[in-house]
Amino acid sequence: MAKALAGKVALVAGASSGIGEAAALALAEAGASVAISARRKERLEDLAKKIEAAGAKALILAGDVAEESFALGMVEQTVQAFGRLDILINSAGIIRPSEVETGSPADWRHVFDVNLHGTFYACHAAIPHMRKQGGGDIINVSSNAARRAVKVFNSYSATKNALNAFTDALRQEVGGYGIRVCVIMPGATATEVADSIPDANMRSAMQHHTHKDGAMMPADIAAAILFTLTLPSRANVSEILIRPTIDVTPT
Repeated sequence: MAKALAGKVALVAGASSGIGEAAALALAEAGASVAISARRKERLEDLAKKIEAAGAKALILAGDVAEESFALGMVEQTVQAFGRLDILINSAGIIRPSEVETGSPADWRHVFDVNLHGTFYACHAAIPHMRKQGGGDIINVSSNAARRAVKVFNSYSATKNALNAFTDALRQEVGGYGIRVCVIMPGATATEVADSIPDANMRSAMQHHTHKDGAMMPADIAAAILFTLTLPSRANVSEILIRPTIDVTPT
């Protein structure tokens, strides 16, 4: 039996852990060749072995999507290696909690560079290839934080809200070329997103939130991604808000 994504080529940014890693594996198991991008090369090497064990091809692209040259280049390298690009998953993201008055402008810029600008760079580079092919899929991983702002997570919520608007405008821009665009907004999901938060108290609080009882698993979000990709090409799921079934605290 043919796999749902056999012959497709995917690029997953933020693939070294969490939702990006789960998405890359799900795509490989569905038959796609997968280029995987993140800063931690050793994590990508481990993931590539899993992708290949699933019978798919893997391409490791180690670097930081906040850097324009890398983000643009990872798309071109994917096309050079596999001859096309059918699926782009933008899942790289960071959190730097702070209040506006006392926060670091450098941290603010960094959050925007990773969470928003990196996605723009990748989409900017991918669209011409998808247009030439006659279609493709772009899925941007946002957050429920886009809809529920919290004071110390101002920069994170702001980037995710902007990402939602960016994604919907992009959908309108490229739908006529056969390119589908979707934003997925997960609630609490057991990932490593909190692990790099510098402040120990904030890091602990966010880790508690993402790993609380009833939190979703990265594979749950990957399943939603796969669902959108396997619908008929005439159907564009433009937005998915996915929350834990049992949610003790608002997300």
